Amino acid sequence: MGKWKAPADLKYSKTDEWLRVEGDSGVIGVSDYAQDQLNDVVFLELPEVGAKFERDAVFGVVESVKAASDLHMPVAGTITEVNHSAEDDPETVNTDPYGVAWLVKVKLDNPPQVDDLMDVAAYEEYCEGR
Repeated sequence: MGKWKAPADLKYSKTDEWLRVEGDSGVIGVSDYAQDQLNDVVFLELPEVGAKFERDAVFGVVESVKAASDLHMPVAGTITEVNHSAEDDPETVNTDPYGVAWLVKVKLDNPPQVDDLMDVAAYEEYCEGR
């Protein structure tokens, strides 16, 4: 594994979002690997509460001094909460991507989709291979 970390209790997508399952809901953020690749995050655009997204749909944008990247839903769901403090202080994506800088909370439309995501071992191997 590189210098970035990936908690074992999360699921990961190939577009570098993480998902923490909490019953029939989940919390979504950007992985440490992704923030490391982006470098200094300067802007976040997140959806409104109540917005509904299919899996893989773009739900927001993260911009750094290097590039802008779309944020993709790892699972289908409805936004139940948005982390406005991360929008107001986007550099927290660099300093605490799994904590303070969670992005959105969702009600899962199709909980079995979680099983399609990578566990930490598969995600680390995926990142190492890029």
